[in-house]
Amino acid sequence: MSFSQRVLGWGLGAALAFFGAGNAAAQTDSTVVAEVGGEKVTMAELEQAESSKLLTAHYQYYQLEIKALDELIDNKLIEQKAKSEHLTVDQLVERDVKPTVKDPTDDQMEVYYEGLDTDQPYQVVRGKILEKIRQLRLEKALAAYADKLRTQSTVYVTLAPPRVDVGVETAQMLGPKNAPVTLIEFADYECPYCQKVAPDLRKLQAEFGDKVAFTYRDFPLPMHARAEKAAEAARCAGEQGKFWEFHDTLFQSKELDFDQLKVHAQALNLDTERFNKCLNAGDEAAAVGQDRKEGVRLGLTGTPSFFINGHFMSGAVDYATLHKMVEQQLAESSRMAAVSPAK
Repeated sequence: MSFSQRVLGWGLGAALAFFGAGNAAAQTDSTVVAEVGGEKVTMAELEQAESSKLLTAHYQYYQLEIKALDELIDNKLIEQKAKSEHLTVDQLVERDVKPTVKDPTDDQMEVYYEGLDTDQPYQVVRGKILEKIRQLRLEKALAAYADKLRTQSTVYVTLAPPRVDVGVETAQMLGPKNAPVTLIEFADYECPYCQKVAPDLRKLQAEFGDKVAFTYRDFPLPMHARAEKAAEAARCAGEQGKFWEFHDTLFQSKELDFDQLKVHAQALNLDTERFNKCLNAGDEAAAVGQDRKEGVRLGLTGTPSFFINGHFMSGAVDYATLHKMVEQQLAESSRMAAVSPAK
């Protein structure tokens, strides 16, 4: 088996398998999936009514799809590069990739050996260890080579995460309501992952400006004892036009004790008597509860969870991933505007 078949073959096969399954099951929102007493049930109705059961599963499938797609794109870039230089993939890899791969030292292989669950002596398995490490390093070098080719080519990905309608009518919004991209975050002020991603969201805001509207919805988790009251406090500050300032203070300071919430209000020059009354009485508890109820309806189980133009993303979402999704939705918005008839 050639190098290209061995290294590139799995990704291509997996991608074809995933896309084959996806195409076979592809159905539009208007697809009728059942009839009950003569009444048609569409895919859109199913997705909306049962989103709590389906959204996470769809997202997990999307993650497999996007991984397979990335591998397929890498394969195509390498194949195109080889073709442009009148080489086979094996010849291209032999020329450009293999020379960058160095063999491990014996010390490195012995460290690798120590991590193996084997009773065989090192000298017996040394050859297999050498081949394994060579293969791993070759795959990393090939991935780096493909990444370099991406910067020299035009790659436009339209595959997007699953989409669901999420209301924003009563939510706090930063940016124009008619922005081409709306980013909705369900978060918890005590959640360390939410605290970690907060600077990334501010960075996105600074980069994209009025092209993106940021919307915050509360989803305090049961294990975070201070999150509920912190969410109420931010909303109490919002009654005085300082929601986002208070929101940023909570994520930056991580000071969420009841008395600290009141100190934050004083630091932001709020009407502290009005703020304290709102917080003490739990005036915003019902609103926080409504956001949580919406999150449960959507099937959310953790924070932060994002909806970018309705497309769901959750888990360890970093800045690069969020940035790429915003850019994709901006490009899609521009494409739709170009094909829409002028009014």
